[in-house]
Amino acid sequence: PGVGKTTLARLMADAFDADFIALSAVLAGVKDIREAVARADLTRAQSARQTLVFVDEVHRFNKSQQDAFLPHVESGLFVFIGATTENPSFEVNGALLSRAAVYVLISLTEEDLGGLLRRALNDAAAPELRGITLTDAARRTLIASADGDARKLLNNLEIVARAGANDAQASNDDAAQPSLLVIDEDLLARALSENLRRFDKGGDAFYDQISALHKAVRGSHPDASLYWFTRMLDGGADPRYLARRMIRMASEDIGLADPRALRVTLDASEVYERLGSPEGELALAEAVIYLACAAKSNAVYTAFGAAKNFIRQDGSRPVPPHIRNAPTNLMKELGYGKEYRYAHDEPEGYAAGESYLPEGMDEPRWYRPTSRGLEARIAEKLAHLRKLDNDADDGADPSER
Repeated sequence: PGVGKTTLARLMADAFDADFIALSAVLAGVKDIREAVARADLTRAQSARQTLVFVDEVHRFNKSQQDAFLPHVESGLFVFIGATTENPSFEVNGALLSRAAVYVLISLTEEDLGGLLRRALNDAAAPELRGITLTDAARRTLIASADGDARKLLNNLEIVARAGANDAQASNDDAAQPSLLVIDEDLLARALSENLRRFDKGGDAFYDQISALHKAVRGSHPDASLYWFTRMLDGGADPRYLARRMIRMASEDIGLADPRALRVTLDASEVYERLGSPEGELALAEAVIYLACAAKSNAVYTAFGAAKNFIRQDGSRPVPPHIRNAPTNLMKELGYGKEYRYAHDEPEGYAAGESYLPEGMDEPRWYRPTSRGLEARIAEKLAHLRKLDNDADDGADPSER
């Protein structure tokens, strides 16, 4: 928002001497689209001029409304430009998207906004901004409050200027308009009492920020993890959603390298349910930092994915008779449970050489523990158990192997 999408479309229409038709998908319907088509037809017939149809917030049009543009875009009746703050890959019909070029407009930089602020203060056509100066700290704060959005910067400037003028007039009833107004951080704080960072619940900014949080945790950077966690809270994200994502992180990126991480996140989630905001948010922040500092392993995540892929492609292998349950005499007569070795009765509580996989299936070795955290000890134990298996195989009768 506020990076000049509509302005660019108007400049394009001027540059190519095209008739400009603007529609807002929030308010327009199929009737408005038909009227735009009729106007483009008339313009071409009367003057041979091209028409540019600009649709703001195009993602708000449903599929049938978006499809209504297709034949006219293909015939060249008009140039179609759609603007959206959502990801067009998800929000714009594939048929329409395939006939368009997509340009990504990034947020304005602080330097861009600083230049815009200077021009606004020097604009002779804006008498309400004449005689206004900002302290360096107030200028930085005002620019930061815009969060890359030019429209928001100008709106905030007008709000602060109006508040300053009201303060000056209250202290000097004879002055209809102050000749000089200095805006400082105190005035900004009073005029802009609530200024949330840009954060669209469900849009690209939302998913970009949760992605950043997840990657910061995975990268073992507690400060970056805390930054993105706090940014999302500040922007209005539901703390319960963040708690659910952290539970996922504990399983996906930490796993058995530190099994306590899962319990820590579950406890933090429960604390938040009991205390609510803002007190419960501290427990979630504690969990975020713990996750970032914990040993990392995706071995469980990888193993589970490999097992799912195998099962999806493999047939339904029967359970080997020796590990089937045999609660009835008939089942026992059929050989269910025959020669099953009870692990607790074996040396070290392990039935060395025993197989628990379907017959004919090779050992897949899906789970490969890392050398980090608790998994290093798990790896040692598994290596020892496999040695016992090998020793048991070496000692078996070759005909029974």
